[in-house]
Amino acid sequence: MLKIKTTLKCFWKLVLAEFLTVTANYVEVPVACIILIGLFALQHYGTHRVGFLFAPVVLVWLLCISAIGLYNIIHWNPHVYQALSPYYMYKFFRKTQRGGWMSLGGILLCITGSEAMFADLGHFSQLSIKIAFTFLVYPSLILAYMGQAAYLSQHHIIESDYRIGFYVSVPEKLRWPVLVIAILAAVVGSQAIITGTFSIIKQCSSLGCFPRVKIIHTSSKIHGQIYIPEINWLLMVLCLAVTVGFRDTRRMGNASGLAVITVMLVTTCLMSLVIVLCWQKSVFLAIGFVFFFGTIEALYFTASLTKFLEGAWVPIALAFIFLIIMCVWHYGTLKKYEFDVQNKVSINWLLSLGPSLGIVRVRGIGLVHTELVSGIPAIFSHFVTNLPAFHQVLVFLCIKSVPVPHVKPEERFLVGHIGPREYRLYRCIVRYGYRDVHKDDMEFEKDLVCSIAEFIRSESVAPGSVNEDLVKDDDKMTVVGTCSSHTEGVQMREDDADNIEAAGPSELKEIWSPPPVIKLRKRVRFIVPKSPEIDTGAREELQELMEAREAGIAYILGHSYVKAKQGSSLIKKLVINYGYEFLRRNSRLSTYALSVPHASTLEVGMIYHV
Repeated sequence: MLKIKTTLKCFWKLVLAEFLTVTANYVEVPVACIILIGLFALQHYGTHRVGFLFAPVVLVWLLCISAIGLYNIIHWNPHVYQALSPYYMYKFFRKTQRGGWMSLGGILLCITGSEAMFADLGHFSQLSIKIAFTFLVYPSLILAYMGQAAYLSQHHIIESDYRIGFYVSVPEKLRWPVLVIAILAAVVGSQAIITGTFSIIKQCSSLGCFPRVKIIHTSSKIHGQIYIPEINWLLMVLCLAVTVGFRDTRRMGNASGLAVITVMLVTTCLMSLVIVLCWQKSVFLAIGFVFFFGTIEALYFTASLTKFLEGAWVPIALAFIFLIIMCVWHYGTLKKYEFDVQNKVSINWLLSLGPSLGIVRVRGIGLVHTELVSGIPAIFSHFVTNLPAFHQVLVFLCIKSVPVPHVKPEERFLVGHIGPREYRLYRCIVRYGYRDVHKDDMEFEKDLVCSIAEFIRSESVAPGSVNEDLVKDDDKMTVVGTCSSHTEGVQMREDDADNIEAAGPSELKEIWSPPPVIKLRKRVRFIVPKSPEIDTGAREELQELMEAREAGIAYILGHSYVKAKQGSSLIKKLVINYGYEFLRRNSRLSTYALSVPHASTLEVGMIYHV
């Protein structure tokens, strides 16, 4: 009877164990997917909203694994500390030979966790990283892995057993709390990887190596805390695909290991260039650095390649796809820029047209958007040779984002003449910080016209007052602020045509526009200081600017289509006509184009044959 009870008890234990194993296989993947979806869904709130939890979680996790490791060392094998000696590493490789080399590919997860915590290194100072890694991270990892080695030295796990060595070495009473802390630590590490990815994509996009994406700055104090919706959801889809496709932590570990060791190997090679080019050190020092660290990393890299068919192919495939996208975009952007520079309109061509530019000048202000900060874009010559009229005042507008939170109002605009004054051609560079709020079109138009008026007055009063650092290609640029920043300069008022009041302080004198022939919705006037006096040419220029403002502002946007020119190779035609054009059509437009009023927009198409 006792044997039957014992047999039944063992049977139900086996059934229960099998049931838990099968249930775990079906539950692990959905739970992991839910955690991933929740993590990516919270990204738009910004790292700073939940970042205060990261440091306590990582600190608790490191102290937890170090305490468990110390317990295992003392309890199972106190002599495991001898493994720190390189002599035992040499004995291990001499005994195992090829098997020991292949085993290196399976232990790369020992360093991926520490690498993840510092994925966004730009957010920390060098001193903080050195202190944290030297006195906390590295000792905790050493104690944790020594503790696992001590446990495994007394409890051998066969190869067919898929239990993870870390969790079996944790005392049973602590496994569930440790599992919760481990999940939180994994979320923190994943957040660091996601933030690092956002930073890399932003830098690549700024360098013209990646299609334009929408970048949202989530912090008003830290420049690096950004959110990119397209990349966020793309990462989520890729992570879910890998999780559902593999359903095996061993294959995920192989993929992660190869990715990490490849990054380390590339970093070592690039570090040698930093030693020579940036630090101005000896070439032999750089060679020695690469030889020492590169040899160690090459052993791990070649060992990881043996796991290529067991999951390690994923990072290689993804890297190849992104490499193609970046190369195609960079090549197309470079060819487009070369076309812009080669076909840039010269000042001599402009002078040959005369003040009327060879066409009829109609009332109004034309804002020609361009990305060039000097010279006249090719789209302008394309426009004037195909249309019989242009506005009486032309402003070549270039909007630039600078890597500071806010640009002071008094430094917002850079204004200059293009050609002689009577041509009424201006260049205006508008600078915004990454946390500056772009004003609506009415406020922006007022600030823009007012800045040009203040530039005209300042040039008349002091013709030589030009910022020489901003002089380039015969374009003299002067720093001019918004209306609110130069209260003692030119002010602009817009009143209804049927309700105009003569207002203004007694120390100012007003320049009025003449009565219009047709009733207008707005009457514009400039109020300039009595002193210093401005010359007659400046007064005429201000008068014409007022008339143009009353007539209205038109936004002229260039829309370029890039095509491979005749006689190009088949590869170039595929890259330009299909690859680059597909990426351009599906990437983000420039930020200013999104806020331009559609009723006043004129889009000029032009084909670039590169």
